[in-house]
Amino acid sequence: MREPANGGLALVFPGQGSQYVGMGRDLYDKCPAARRVFEEADAILGFSLSKLCFEGPEAELTDTVNAQPAILAMSAACLAALKEKVGNKLAPAFVAGHSLGEYTALLAAGVFNFRTALHLVRERGNVMKKAGQEQPGAMAAVLGLKAASLQAICDKVGDVWLANDNSPGQVVLSGRKPALEQAMQLARERGARRTILLAVSIAGHSPLMTLAAESFAKTVKRLPLATASVPIVANTTASPVVEPSDICLELVRQLTSPVRWVESVRYMIAEGIQFFVELGPKNVLSRLINRIDRRVQALNVGSVADIETLRV
Repeated sequence: MREPANGGLALVFPGQGSQYVGMGRDLYDKCPAARRVFEEADAILGFSLSKLCFEGPEAELTDTVNAQPAILAMSAACLAALKEKVGNKLAPAFVAGHSLGEYTALLAAGVFNFRTALHLVRERGNVMKKAGQEQPGAMAAVLGLKAASLQAICDKVGDVWLANDNSPGQVVLSGRKPALEQAMQLARERGARRTILLAVSIAGHSPLMTLAAESFAKTVKRLPLATASVPIVANTTASPVVEPSDICLELVRQLTSPVRWVESVRYMIAEGIQFFVELGPKNVLSRLINRIDRRVQALNVGSVADIETLRV
């Protein structure tokens, strides 16, 4: 890994889909701070989340009610291990997370504690799964078309929406499956390089999650949220939030609104961020950031080797 360039630092956290069997095992074995995170997660949830992360089975780990707390715990373990090494040298100007990853960003900014974060994402997974059963849907990645072109397709087809604007030329659509398949066909006819139906049974970040958002709002409004110590660049607005009232609205709206990741990254770069550290499994966000703007540095920290070679 390269040494960070002089300039601002942002920490970013991945969302669902980054999980894999075996994630975090080396951190657990070699980093006391990371081990404590996994042990705390097991105690809070009342089952061995750590074993599920380390050993699977994959189908159980991929289930949204497990994947969400597992990815949060893994990212939190990476953050704890990195802090254990560098201490006060880790001073981000912003934090941000992609979809589920926004919860880890809020945890990193001190908005709530680890116990609250775990229970929140577990509940988030439950309400999303239930909404998916009541309002079945699907999601698909479209490569090679601009978001504006895909928005025109969505407007034409109906019952399909932009869910994630991930990078130039990579957009995820969400909606009812027949409408989604029609939109995918139109996208290919209009020049999309590829369309990929994702292995999910919900229409995340779309109006089909309205029931989930209504249910989840009752949970979020009961929480004692703190003012963020670091601005969080919100998925739904691509602008910073710090106040508890704004954060509460963001967590509810996020379920039915698109993830504006391209705009979020560009906002941080415009504010002086030159170096992004992604904390969590795989390197999805690092690759997206490099596609958004190759002038900045972006790397993933998801293993002991990554932490040992990172200089800050």
